[in-house]
Amino acid sequence: MPHDRYTEETFWQTPEAANAGLMGCYSVLRNPGVFGGKSDNNATALWEETMSPNAYNQTDALSFNTIARGAQMSSTGGIVTGRYSDCYSGIGRCNTFLARVDNVTALSEADRTRMKAEAMFLRGLYYFMLENYYGAVPLILDPPDKTTQADLPRTPREEVVAQVLKDLDAAAAALPVKYSGGNVGRATQGAALALKARVLLYEASPLLNTANSTAKWQAAADAAKAVMTLAGSGYGIFNNYRKLFLQENENNKEVIFDVQYIFPQQGSSFDLICTQYNTNAPLLDLAKSYYTDKGLPITAPASGYNPDSPYLHRDPRLYGTFTYPGDVYRGDTIKASRFAITGYGMKKFSLYDSIKRPSDQSDLQNGQSDINFIVLRYADILMMYAEAQNEATGPSGDIFDQLDKIRDRVGMPHISRLLGKDALREEIQT
Repeated sequence: MPHDRYTEETFWQTPEAANAGLMGCYSVLRNPGVFGGKSDNNATALWEETMSPNAYNQTDALSFNTIARGAQMSSTGGIVTGRYSDCYSGIGRCNTFLARVDNVTALSEADRTRMKAEAMFLRGLYYFMLENYYGAVPLILDPPDKTTQADLPRTPREEVVAQVLKDLDAAAAALPVKYSGGNVGRATQGAALALKARVLLYEASPLLNTANSTAKWQAAADAAKAVMTLAGSGYGIFNNYRKLFLQENENNKEVIFDVQYIFPQQGSSFDLICTQYNTNAPLLDLAKSYYTDKGLPITAPASGYNPDSPYLHRDPRLYGTFTYPGDVYRGDTIKASRFAITGYGMKKFSLYDSIKRPSDQSDLQNGQSDINFIVLRYADILMMYAEAQNEATGPSGDIFDQLDKIRDRVGMPHISRLLGKDALREEIQT
């Protein structure tokens, strides 16, 4: 037996080793195929938007632009391979942890139960990302073994989803409501319930053409409601949309689960992508989708929209999400040539805002910053609840109450409570 390195037999012996094994399950979240952001000029979490009509990826980083154009002809390369490989890496680590942590006899039963629940949450998250990208994928619940797992067939997608929900239910039953101190950032009961709500919302989507759609919508609404009524969570709407995403307000009351970064030990490339590259350039259609401050789309006759001054009197969330010609960012007025591809640059998930940070306060060095990436937040839950409950039962005062909370934060007019189911669906989806 070697004495210069750990083996499977010698590693799982101490509480410190068990915690290191669990941290390995979390660390995969920062891999390029998952949420990205490591110091290799990668920002997968931001680039995913470039597969939609909302943003453009000029350099085709991780093949996102190829996919957006419908030109991805290979089953390998870029994010197609990266997500598959990295998610299974995370799943393998979670499976190993769950299989081996009982060997650590010095670990308290309370800590063992909690840590297993964290691993089940993470395994559920990785499998959710896999089935969402690829549909049916091999369902593996044992530690990695190339001799038995290399050629496994695909498991029907419905079975994968069932396992995800099973993991999340088990995690929610064992995880604490909140953490403090150095444990902030670990999975909580609210994170497990929130991810369950998102999984169920996706399952209810008409795009899947599944049966019992009303029951599935109601299940999604109930899961979101469980987060909203979770005693002691302290969840709520943070009072400033732009500042919600700034470094000084990380882990605020709206954050349910995020990917943690800290410079210089583990930085992200989000600022580099936002300020220098054209790999995440917002598009004109996204800018046009934002309402005016009268709560109306820019095409509405009474919206007050002026095409000669298109950025005046708009929804404040536009100003907090991306820069535009005439905006002030990092102490400079943005010219159209600053982000020449579309005229727009990303501001959200950047350390910077209108005021230029002094050089001695900047965490951006060698392409790295340490702003966290929010995966699940409370406003998402309110929107999920509103959408699912409207589909299940139609409009209600409770639905409008939740939507009002989101609009109140930015001073936008409330949605009319006279809207029917179809009109309310359109408002929610917009």
